[in-house]
Amino acid sequence: MCLAQPARVIDLAPDGFGTVELGGLRRRVCMALLDEVQVGDHVIVHVGYALTRLDVAEAEAALAEFERWTRSQGRLDSPGEAA
Repeated sequence: MCLAQPARVIDLAPDGFGTVELGGLRRRVCMALLDEVQVGDHVIVHVGYALTRLDVAEAEAALAEFERWTRSQGRLDSPGEAA
């Protein structure tokens, strides 16, 4: 199964790459498929490429759904629980 995830752009480089953050993790991804992406934008990332931009409400809804699903699978501690 392939999974694309929403992430927030935190840095852009002149070489067409940028850094995104998702859940406290930062990754360098290719931004070449998007026009006019800016720091602070939310993008869908799949296999190292930013595929599309999302508005903030879409990104937050998707992230909430990922967290809900992960918790239902027993793969994420509830807030305040020790790992």
